[in-house]
Amino acid sequence: MMQKIIGVAGFKNAGKTTLVEKLVAELAKRGFKISTVKHAHHSFDIDHEGRDSFRHRKAGAAEVAVVSGSRWAIINELRGEPEPTLDEILQKLAPCDLVIVEGYKRNTHDKIEVRNLALDHPPLAGDDPTIIAVAATGAIAGAPVPVFDRDDVTALVSFIIKHTGLS
Repeated sequence: MMQKIIGVAGFKNAGKTTLVEKLVAELAKRGFKISTVKHAHHSFDIDHEGRDSFRHRKAGAAEVAVVSGSRWAIINELRGEPEPTLDEILQKLAPCDLVIVEGYKRNTHDKIEVRNLALDHPPLAGDDPTIIAVAATGAIAGAPVPVFDRDDVTALVSFIIKHTGLS
């Protein structure tokens, strides 16, 4: 079965992460199991200098698993290998009701565009057929897709549930 996915896309400082956080909270409150994938345009560390896992990676380990009674993570060091595709990452996730993807603006999954109207960013909706709705800081006249207030998480989640066929 193909994983249900909805993307959240937009330009820097549009409010993508804040919206993803609110969507996850509302969907989880409604009883759905939600996973997220966040694309970073830069290097990042989930462990830090001095930590045992950091030392394992720096010594040359290709993968380091960190496991506790509360959570676990596997850090995969690419060491020159190409970045995995979104599909490859989705295959690694445990089954869930919905994956919310932040970033991956150019991928072909359906997305909600997040738009901060105070910033002079070009609209994605209209030019990008994968944009199925806009979550904006105000009204957008003549928008080619439904427009939601960026803070109206209840309406956005109801739209996502209907659009993705969650039940």
